[in-house]
Amino acid sequence: MKNIVLALLLLITSVFIKTDTVVSRFKIPASYQQITVQPGSFAQWLQNRTLKPAGTPTRTYTGTIARTNPYTAAVLNMSIGNQDLQQCADAVMRLRAEYLYSKKDYKAISFNFTSGFKCDFIHFAEGYRYQQSGVWKKQAAKDYSYASFLRYMNLVFSYAGTLSLDKELHQVTNANDLNIGDVFIKGGSPGHCFIVMNVVINKVNHQKRFLLAQSFMPAQNIQILQNGSPWFSLDEPAQIPYGELVSAAYLKRF
Repeated sequence: MKNIVLALLLLITSVFIKTDTVVSRFKIPASYQQITVQPGSFAQWLQNRTLKPAGTPTRTYTGTIARTNPYTAAVLNMSIGNQDLQQCADAVMRLRAEYLYSKKDYKAISFNFTSGFKCDFIHFAEGYRYQQSGVWKKQAAKDYSYASFLRYMNLVFSYAGTLSLDKELHQVTNANDLNIGDVFIKGGSPGHCFIVMNVVINKVNHQKRFLLAQSFMPAQNIQILQNGSPWFSLDEPAQIPYGELVSAAYLKRF
């Protein structure tokens, strides 16, 4: 009897409670329409990231309210760990790697350290561990679990950043081609970056507006940003910290 009741409750929940996602929460501006994305693409995956309940503040890895909280439009429902690791470039790499991991495209999960060392998930999952001398050494058993994936990401966060990610990404030469999954980035110490989470286009003049996400220092939740509106444009100044990077000059792509 308990199992029947539980099954009914789950059914009722699935019918009446709609999962809140990036694409479902934010109303498309008047005269705009959602751009078309390919099924199974990184763009579609980003659109469908689930969000924490509306009004949830952005918090740091220690649980304190983040200094970027005033710019919060939403908070992604994704872990940030308990170390000061998942900062701006790390959040972008985390999203890209999570997508590839969900597809079991393990060979594509690879990021370069600032030193130039290629840190790929296959080596880590096969039990190899990074040595300070810049080589892999077999030290553990094979493990492709999600927990192993998160440990791999912590390794990447420790040795990669905006400098290395900036070099890995490809310049978008035509700003009109801006798409979901593109990254506004400037490598440096400090550098910064944002990732495009959704894009809509004006039916008349074909102008695009987009949602941006970021992490920050110290490590914090990945937040969808806003400054009055969550919909940014290349034609208007982005009145947020590092908003000068929301420019065609800094637009890159995986």
